[in-house]
Amino acid sequence: MEAVKLKKTAFNAMHHVFGGKMVEYAGYEMPVQYKGVNHEHDTVRNGVGVFDVSHMGEISIQGKGSLELIQKITSNDVSKLYSGKAQYSCMPNDTGGIVDDLLVYKISENDYLLVVNASNIEKDLDWIKSHNSFGAEINNISDSVSLLAVQGPKSMKVLQKLTDVNLEKMESYTFTIGEFAHIPNVLISSTGYTGEKGFEIYVENKYATHLWEAIFTAGKDDGIEPIGLAARDTLRLEMGYCLYGNDINDFTSPLEAGLGWITKFTKDFVHSGFLNIQKNKGIIKELAGFEIKGKGIPRHGYEIWDSNHQIIGTVTSGTMSPTLKRAIGMGYVSIENSKPGSEVFINIRNKPVKAIIVKTPFIKK
Repeated sequence: MEAVKLKKTAFNAMHHVFGGKMVEYAGYEMPVQYKGVNHEHDTVRNGVGVFDVSHMGEISIQGKGSLELIQKITSNDVSKLYSGKAQYSCMPNDTGGIVDDLLVYKISENDYLLVVNASNIEKDLDWIKSHNSFGAEINNISDSVSLLAVQGPKSMKVLQKLTDVNLEKMESYTFTIGEFAHIPNVLISSTGYTGEKGFEIYVENKYATHLWEAIFTAGKDDGIEPIGLAARDTLRLEMGYCLYGNDINDFTSPLEAGLGWITKFTKDFVHSGFLNIQKNKGIIKELAGFEIKGKGIPRHGYEIWDSNHQIIGTVTSGTMSPTLKRAIGMGYVSIENSKPGSEVFINIRNKPVKAIIVKTPFIKK
């Protein structure tokens, strides 16, 4: 049987130069780590790190009907966006679950960019097209875009050397299109997945090598380092951010996932009627954070028990927090066991390990 050929981002050669340990992720060859997860995690929390996130999908929606289409397929209120503003949202499916979570960028009137998860690009495209009764123009531009996320308290200092755009004045979830490192038409976005101050830089593939070299030269005196997927996961989990495929999927509703804040019933969207009923009747399970009080690390799929060793839920994400130096996790539990302070047990290798339900984020920024 012929091996599936992995796709490579435009930064692939750089990962090898920097000693990245490469693995398969969403059909791409991606760096899971370089010098080690804890080291890379701390680099982002205390300094500045660079993630290649070019595997993410970019879908352009333009023309008449673009706003109406995105309003229909996403749970958040796109009409609140102005040119230069981004929004976190999700696409509900027909059964109360989630097709994908995504970012919506309003470039200008009737011109939007959706940034979706790498493993869902084709699925998302099919879903969006199936609801396009509005005449909008849909284009998958994923393969022509390279994307770096530069994250950490020193990110602004480093990147400001490369652009005349006033990064300090950029509010969270805003973006601008301008010159960066002498590259034209760069989308500079004040977003991220780490909880730290940071920016995401979108360029055409042909500028990828130049972008990488410019950023690492600018950050040399501040100890800038490349960061792999493993530290990206520990960083987002400390903030209680959902990961599609783990914490949210086609069978979890946005309300159960704690995403009621991006679910706006002031408009009509796919399956909004069901979700509104769910909101009014009340959910029976909820995504909750927990801290382990014994020994052991919770992993995806582990059972969550009550004090009588009855199954009340399932772990969706878990790790040893490099910042807190203790094991943390998230999982869906029955609503009566989801309040902060509740005592639960994680079935770790057939041993009940005590844990306490806590409010996320696990670390306060």
